[in-house]
Amino acid sequence: MRSGVLTYAMVAFLLRVMESLPQLHTLSGRVARPIARWRVYRFTVLAILVAWLYFPILARLASQWRDDPNYSYGFLVPVFSIWVLWRERSRLAMLTPQPSGWGLFILILAVSTLIVGVFGAELFLSRLSLLLVIAGLVVFFAGWQCFRIVLFPWAFLLLMIPIPAIVLTQVTFPLQILASSMATVMLQFLGVPVLREGNIINLPAMPLEVAEACSGIRSLLSLMTLSIIYGFLTDTRVHVRVVLALASIPIAVAANSLRIVVTGLLAQYWDASKAQGFFHEFSGGLIFLISLALLTGLHRLLWTAEVRRNVA
Repeated sequence: MRSGVLTYAMVAFLLRVMESLPQLHTLSGRVARPIARWRVYRFTVLAILVAWLYFPILARLASQWRDDPNYSYGFLVPVFSIWVLWRERSRLAMLTPQPSGWGLFILILAVSTLIVGVFGAELFLSRLSLLLVIAGLVVFFAGWQCFRIVLFPWAFLLLMIPIPAIVLTQVTFPLQILASSMATVMLQFLGVPVLREGNIINLPAMPLEVAEACSGIRSLLSLMTLSIIYGFLTDTRVHVRVVLALASIPIAVAANSLRIVVTGLLAQYWDASKAQGFFHEFSGGLIFLISLALLTGLHRLLWTAEVRRNVA
């Protein structure tokens, strides 16, 4: 009921705003100033409606960031996007608004997605609809040129939305198999007799299960997010930023396999209880730092290769 009433109110409000858009270009400067203030008032009212509508969704999203270790990085995503927008404030201030009616269609798509998400109990669609609302508001009030400027921080917000459970399950299990397979090969190379059965590595000392929490999905999502931030802050070349973001995937997988290998070695040659206890918890952060170091090293190699190519 709440979503339906708010959806109707938002669409009706936007239609009224759209009726006044053609008149804004024909007004004199003296009349345009109060009209501009009226537009700010309308936008503020609409923003309050959107905030009221999405408050339960955002509150539940923040709770998931707090409680689910896979998405604890979520708090960082909107902060970084806001910082990027603040960095672009001079370009945005110099921009002449060119409102586009296409924003209304994006907003209709957004509220339709919200309705489907709410009544279908699909959290991903409900949260995604907020990004569509933001895009629609920007296009409707400021135009496509403004949206191109804010495209990166807007797209980055996608990372704050947890992957749907059905998709996460389809990704996690292959990662478990891949990590256990790589770890088995490395352990055999190091002279440890092992036998893998699915995601279970049978050591002479004990069976080592690569559980869902050990699949590497947590470090993969976190490292990908940080790699995008790192690339944006340290390099202006788009292709280098793309390479760094994509490289976070094999780096995270390899680092997680290394964590399993070290756990297996400690269980085989030292103490199985300690390998699965303190070290298992401590190694997660250590391996993540190693992944960041590998990412930084790759960036250094790309920079060196670029310098050599320019010199040649």
